[in-house]
Amino acid sequence: MPYQSDHEKERLKKNLYRRFSQHGLMRLKVRRFLYSLGWIFVIQFLQSTKRIVDILFALLIMVPLFPIYAAFFIAYAMRHPMIRTIRRVGRWCVEFDEYYWELPQNQFGDFLRQIKLYRLPVMINILKGDMSFVGPRLVSPGEMSPREKAIRKRYSAAPGLICLWQIRKAGNVHYGHEHESDAEYIDNQSIRGDFGILLRGIPAMLYGEGVDVAPDLITILNIPINNLTMMETIAWILERLEKNQGTSQICFVNADCVNIAYRQQEYLEVLNDSSLVLADGIGLKLAGKFLQQQIKQNVNGTDLFPRLCEALSGTPKRIYLLGARPEAIEGVSSWLRKHYPQVMIAGMQHGYFKPEEEAGVIREIASSQTDILFVAFGAPRQDLWIRKHLKFLNVKIAVGVGGLFDFYSGRIPRAPLWMREIGLEWIYRLYQEPLRMWKRYILGNVAFLYRVFKERFFRRS
Repeated sequence: MPYQSDHEKERLKKNLYRRFSQHGLMRLKVRRFLYSLGWIFVIQFLQSTKRIVDILFALLIMVPLFPIYAAFFIAYAMRHPMIRTIRRVGRWCVEFDEYYWELPQNQFGDFLRQIKLYRLPVMINILKGDMSFVGPRLVSPGEMSPREKAIRKRYSAAPGLICLWQIRKAGNVHYGHEHESDAEYIDNQSIRGDFGILLRGIPAMLYGEGVDVAPDLITILNIPINNLTMMETIAWILERLEKNQGTSQICFVNADCVNIAYRQQEYLEVLNDSSLVLADGIGLKLAGKFLQQQIKQNVNGTDLFPRLCEALSGTPKRIYLLGARPEAIEGVSSWLRKHYPQVMIAGMQHGYFKPEEEAGVIREIASSQTDILFVAFGAPRQDLWIRKHLKFLNVKIAVGVGGLFDFYSGRIPRAPLWMREIGLEWIYRLYQEPLRMWKRYILGNVAFLYRVFKERFFRRS
């Protein structure tokens, strides 16, 4: 037995006494009880703070509109037919009546509905504690069953006028399920976070609500857009990989691509002939809304890439990475090995090869038994290059992915999620590379909006 000093023996004795004696176990129970009580106090304090903020904001809105709310109370007391209620499910699945005004079916009523004035009586629900300004989306009984474990968490918070899911849906970046956004909100709930969601809700209201049902093929400024969601796009790719349907080309189109296609007939022809053309960015969403060609989701390569890699993990399908700088191509390869080690990489090649080396690069890709080729040359060069060499590449699908490799290699950080949710990712890119991007975003966005405006009011008429 190793030698123990008197000090070590005394410490061991105290440790055994604290862990196993009756007095020590009692102290441990008291300590755990106080710890749990402390957390309960913190949670209750946060909830009480949120409740106080809700009441103050509701009163701040209601006081200037006192005559309107006085008329509401009088009309409700008299059971006026313009006052309506709809049954909702609140916190802990307790049902309540949401108040709203039934507006006349005319131009003035339509205008009030567009600016959401009919929802003013909902401030009464917030004062009563049925709702909050920020929380999970309001649902009706039977719409989202609490019996499903994944959905149950959303009912631990009061429903809100604005929710994280609605912001992402308005910005066309709702790639997951609604209950996942609800769980994310509840797990990270704070007063500061609620203020952030409220601020992000302002541009979300300007963008309008996201759409779930829209035509599968739309046309924006003479460019055909396959109007698919992220999951539909992945399903389309997986189906093409399984079936022997020749080689397919996939293009992503943003506002800058539309401007280039407007000037370059060759690029426009490539987009018209590609197997899949996907809408990328807030510019296409606004254009679709303005031209009455609603876009379902912002399906961009940067968000598609990890989801597609997850779907390919553990399968025999092989990918090839082509383009970007040497350090970027190495970085994205390392990222893949770390996050998706079961994805088979058939090969990789940076984009700074010499013209005389191009034939060798094509032969290497053709002999690598690649299923999906990702090309990061930037638009329109990548799409023109794919079209020119597609029949020699011996791949099932070739995708132009722009700056994707720079993002996943860590060379260029991507915009924070909250900026993507409100459609301001382009501002972050402009901030990162102002000298390279100022023409594309400052002049290009103005030109794009002008062309959309001209399409809406002149060409259609």
